[in-house]
Amino acid sequence: MEKIKKMEKMEKNEKEELLELFNKDNFIFKRYGVNKYLLEFDIENKNIYMEKIIDFSLLELIYKLNPDIYEHIEFNKIDDTNAIALLLMKHFFEDIGFPQRFSFMNIKKLIEKNKILFKAQTIIQNERPQKIPKEAEILNIDNLTCVCDLITPHNVKISFDINFNSGFAIPLFAEKLIGVIIHKIFKRLKLFIEKITI
Repeated sequence: MEKIKKMEKMEKNEKEELLELFNKDNFIFKRYGVNKYLLEFDIENKNIYMEKIIDFSLLELIYKLNPDIYEHIEFNKIDDTNAIALLLMKHFFEDIGFPQRFSFMNIKKLIEKNKILFKAQTIIQNERPQKIPKEAEILNIDNLTCVCDLITPHNVKISFDINFNSGFAIPLFAEKLIGVIIHKIFKRLKLFIEKITI
């Protein structure tokens, strides 16, 4: 009985922590715990088979479509299942004293039945990557999982589950602004793919 009560309390706490931060154009961005965020949207194009375009080149396209978001990008595909990405974001919150941020991640691609997954983690090293300003701070991500769920051959539901390191805190006032930036990034990807004609 005690165990059941404990489980019910945990479920209640999880539901209480779920907060929708941004919902526009079928892009939903939520916080579901401390430093845990989820983005969901879908892409459909009857002219292409989604399975054929969901690979590392798609991730690289995300960065290339957003030169106003990313100041510098390096994407190194090691093989069909491993890549390294270095991303320096523009200094969005300079006016309020926040440091410029960069990501340095190892990305793995996995294939399951009707699903393609990308799992990323921050690469921790003592030496700062080249072309990253001295003042920029690493965006420490414990786990980032992108699940591309193939609903039909021409429709994919995409979800990004992002868990930031406990040492990194996003102030509450900045969460919605981050939602706006994320919406801009992925709306461009969605529009680009949905306009492809073959």
